[in-house]
Parts: sequence; C-alpha cells; structure tokens
Amino acid sequence: MKIPFLDLKSPYLELKAELDAAYQRVMDSGWYILGREVETFEQEFADYCETQYAIGVGNGLEALHLILRAMDIGEGDEVIVPANTYIATWLAASYTGAIPVPVEPNPNTYNIDPDRIEIAITSKTKAIIAVHLYGQPADMDAINLIAKKHGIKVIEDAAQAHGALYKGRRVGCLGDAAGFSFYPGKNLGAFGDGGAVTTNDRQLADKICLLRNYGSRIKYHNEVKGFNSRLDELQAAFLRVKLTKLDEWNQRRKQLAQSYLTQLAEVIDLKLPYVPAWADPVWHLFVVTHPHRDRLKTYLDSAEIGNLIHYPIPPHLADAYLAKQDQQIGKYPISESLADQIISIPMGPHLHQADLQNIIEKIRVFEYGII
Repeated sequence: MKIPFLDLKSPYLELKAELDAAYQRVMDSGWYILGREVETFEQEFADYCETQYAIGVGNGLEALHLILRAMDIGEGDEVIVPANTYIATWLAASYTGAIPVPVEPNPNTYNIDPDRIEIAITSKTKAIIAVHLYGQPADMDAINLIAKKHGIKVIEDAAQAHGALYKGRRVGCLGDAAGFSFYPGKNLGAFGDGGAVTTNDRQLADKICLLRNYGSRIKYHNEVKGFNSRLDELQAAFLRVKLTKLDEWNQRRKQLAQSYLTQLAEVIDLKLPYVPAWADPVWHLFVVTHPHRDRLKTYLDSAEIGNLIHYPIPPHLADAYLAKQDQQIGKYPISESLADQIISIPMGPHLHQADLQNIIEKIRVFEYGII
C-alpha cells in the first residue's frame, strides 16, 4: 500500500465531531467575514505565540506582504531574504516594489546564515526576513543583533514553524512581526488558504488590520489603498479546534523525527537534519540530503513511498527572477547544491509506526545496494 507523503484526511477524522460542530456554529451564525470566530482565534493564536496581537489574513504570502507594506517598505528599498527558501519569501518583498537581496544558508541548518548577513546590508536595506525553514528556528538573537546595529526591521517567516521554540520562546514573537501560513499541509493547517501576522507593535497591528480590509475601518470609508486579505470565519473556527491539538501533534512529529534520526544515523551517504542546542523544531518537514538524490527519489517512487523536494529550484534561478536580476548559476552555490541533493520523506502526526519502519527499512536497503 502506498505511503502518502502527508495524510490530510486523518486530522479531520480525529477531530470530526469538533470540526463539524465548528462548521455548524458558523453556518448558523449567518456571519462569514471578520466576525467573532476570527476575533477569538486571533486572541487565542496571539496568546499561543506569546504576542499581544495576531491578525488573520488571506494566506502566508499576504501576511509577509502586508507586514512590509505596514512598515512602509517599497520602491528603492532592499529586503534581505534567504537564498534557500520557498519563493513566497522573495515575492513578498517584490510585491512592495522592494528588491530581495539573497543571503546563503548555514550549510548545517539550511537557515539563513547570520555570519553572511552584514556584508549584504547597504544604505537601502530596510528589513531582514528570517525563515524558520522546515520547522526549525533561525538564529534570531544573532539576526536581531545585526538588525539593531543597522537600524533595520526583522520579520519572521514562520509559515512552517507553528509552535517551534528558540531558546524557550515561541517563534512569532522573536522579531518586529511574523507571518504565518495556514495552508492545509502546515502544522496548523486550515481546510483552505489562510494566514496570520503576529506582533507586539500596536501601531503595526492597527495598520495591518486597515490594509487587509480595503484600507477601511468603517465600511465605505477608505483611508488608504488597501487590499482584500481576510481570514474567513469558517477557517478561523476550524483553526480554533486544531490549535488545541497543535502541541500534541507537534510532539508526535518530534517522536517520528527522533526515530528517523536514530535509525538512519548509520546510513553513511544520507545527511540527516542538524538541530542546534538552542532550537526545538516542530518538524514540518523531514529533509535529508543524498549525493544520489534523483536515484533515491526514483527508488522511493517505485516503492510507493511519498516524497517531495523542498525546493528543486532556488528562487534566484526561477524564471520570475533570473532575467530581471541577471542572476547566474553558481552565484549562490550552497543553495544550488542543496536544491540538487535535498529530498523530504514522509512526516506528519498521523504517520503510522509500521509505515515509518517501512520507510526506514527501504532507505537502508537502497543505501547498501540490496535492491
């Protein structure tokens, strides 16, 4: 039987009664946009992230975009971004008219390398977007120290890291603001698109509330040129239910990750994730590298084991940026090497133990040539 990369049906089945009740509650209310469910979820999610404010928006990309807009970042500005990330991080900067300036990752953690940031800062730099890639926090103290020195903002891209801890603190409260995605496959996923911004800055939170709703606080009174980016009532109600299970489901992910780390440790050519002592990741993805990644992928496909590549094309080599910025192959070699070698194997709170052992066994068989 095929092992899916991620099981999206089982979370609903586990919480069916609560989710069905949430659906009925919203439908019975007759109110579907910016109502009580969104307001309550915003407070609950802010409390969870240890911040004063959370603002529900349309998706994770728009969360980052609205943060930058609210910080008045735009044409002529530069935003430092990881070279190794999903393209949405770059797009958020581009949508404002600012220029994304890539910085290579630490070769061990795959997150943006603080030691490489300062050389990328210019007089035009207005912000750093630090991505907590694959569910592991970036080194925020080092990043914040550099940002403070140069008077620039720090934004967390926490789309993959709901509940992760950095030195005992939740991601989402570690910079000036954070953007979250509630895409269905995330650790805290909706049943459709959704996102949120968290911050302790009241003025910034107020501005994002304004921008997400056509630039309007009062209907038909538009103070600025805003956007339509609102978390809807139904998704907020579902997220409220799933938020109560997030820590438990993250703990299941950690147990699975520990099994992978322990039982695949002797597989010589397989590089396993590295976790710094100060990080408590939530394992949104379990990403390994292998010098013969494509062969491994073909083998896993034939064994009906779900797998994906996160991500096969670094943003600087995507068509969307290649021509415009005249980037060349080889400019960001660490990111390019990762794109050639990374592969994600199944990870999720509903991955069965028998399937986990099957995955481990198959990878061992591949490595030692008994195929």
